[in-house]
Amino acid sequence: MAESAIVARAIGLCGRDGRSFGCKMTAMPQNAAPKSETNSETRPERNVLVWDAATRLFHWLTAALVVAAYVTWRLDWMDWHARAGEAVLTLVIFRVLWGFFGSATARFAGFVASPRVALTHLAHLLRREPDRQVGHNPAGGWMVMLLLALLLVETLSGLYINNDISDQGPLTELIPAPVANAINAMHWIFWDALLAAIALHLAAILIYATAKRQNLVTPMITGWKRLPENVPQPRIASALRACVLIGLSALAVALLATAL
Repeated sequence: MAESAIVARAIGLCGRDGRSFGCKMTAMPQNAAPKSETNSETRPERNVLVWDAATRLFHWLTAALVVAAYVTWRLDWMDWHARAGEAVLTLVIFRVLWGFFGSATARFAGFVASPRVALTHLAHLLRREPDRQVGHNPAGGWMVMLLLALLLVETLSGLYINNDISDQGPLTELIPAPVANAINAMHWIFWDALLAAIALHLAAILIYATAKRQNLVTPMITGWKRLPENVPQPRIASALRACVLIGLSALAVALLATAL
C-alpha cells in the first residue's frame, strides 16, 4: 500500500506516462517528514545574566525606602522621613550615573526606545508570546525614565520643604518663603503622581504575568533569565565601579543635606 501511494504521487506530479518535460520520478522515503522552520520556542535555551547586582539592589532598596518614607510620614516621624528621602535621592543619583557608566542592560542608550517603538510594543500588550527581551522592553524603558524623574523631583523638593511647623528642609533658608511654600505644594503633587506611576508599574507586571505569561519579577531578583542560546551575554560592569558611583552619590546628597 505504501509503495502504491508513492507511485500515485509520482504520477500525479509527472503525468501518467511519466514523460512530462523536466520531470523526474523520485520516490519519497516513507519515513521522511516535511521540513519546518524552527521557531524561537523550540530553540535550545540557557541562563543569561541580564541584571547586575547593583541594578537589582537599586530596584528593591528604592521600593523599600519609598514604603519607609510613606510610613514615617503617616507616623509623623519627620526626621526619619527626611533620612529615607535622602537615601532615595542617593540611589536615584547613582542610578542616573549607572545609566551612563553601568552594565549594558542598565544604560539608557540600551533601553530607551523611540516613542513609536514603545507604542508599537504596547499595541501587542495582550499577545501571548515568549519573553526574548534581554533588558527592559521598549515600554518598560519609558516607565523607568518616568519613575526616575518623579523620584528625583520628589526627593529634591523635599530638601526645600517649609510647612511652617517642624519639617523644614535643609535648604529652606536659602530661598524666599513663598517659593519654599510653592515647592512644598509641588512635593505633595509629585508624591501623588509617583504613587500613580507605581500603581501603573505594578499593573503592567501583573498584565505581563497573566496575559503574556512573562515573569518580570524573578529575573529582577536573581539576575538570570532563560533566553535562546544564541543570545550573547550582555556586558556586566564591575562591582568596584558601582561602589565608587554610590559613594559619589552619597557625598553629593550629604553636601546638599547640610546646605554647603
